[in-house]
Amino acid sequence: MTGQILNIPNILTIARIVLIPVFLLLAYFSPVDGGAFRHILLTGIFVLAAVTDWLDGYLARKLNQTSAFGRFLDPVADKLMVAAALVVLVQWKPTITMAFAAIVIISREITVSALREWMAELGARTSVAVSTVGKYKTAFQMIAISVFLLNWQPLEWIAYVLLYTAVILTLWSMFIYLKAAWPYLKQP
Repeated sequence: MTGQILNIPNILTIARIVLIPVFLLLAYFSPVDGGAFRHILLTGIFVLAAVTDWLDGYLARKLNQTSAFGRFLDPVADKLMVAAALVVLVQWKPTITMAFAAIVIISREITVSALREWMAELGARTSVAVSTVGKYKTAFQMIAISVFLLNWQPLEWIAYVLLYTAVILTLWSMFIYLKAAWPYLKQP
């Protein structure tokens, strides 16, 4: 079944993208009260998206349902959901610490995506494959965003520690990618 577009992993990825407008509508035009229940729903949507991110990759390998479409769309879906959540958080918490973290994370994703595309054109895409640091970065990022979305004051300091750990890992993983690509970047 390798290569089929409408398979279980790809349906999960598409569902993750469909959750983004639901997430945004709930964040800005909530039909439920603006209190704790709304934050629990938002956190639930984000956590569901994070779980499907892991699950679609696992199922693609386990069920032998990998496809070019899935390899393209999966990282796009992840970046879109994270960017949407970060934009919401920056509006909720318009501070330099939140804005800086969001800019670093989103900028890294744009930079690494462009780098991977360019390296693929050179036939050297495997030089910038996903690193272990990148996987840790994603985990810290998803947990930090989830804790912020809960909007529970006693956990806010934990959310900032997790977020800035993600920022450090974000910069570290970008350095790893740029270092791997450097021999190609310095060519005339």
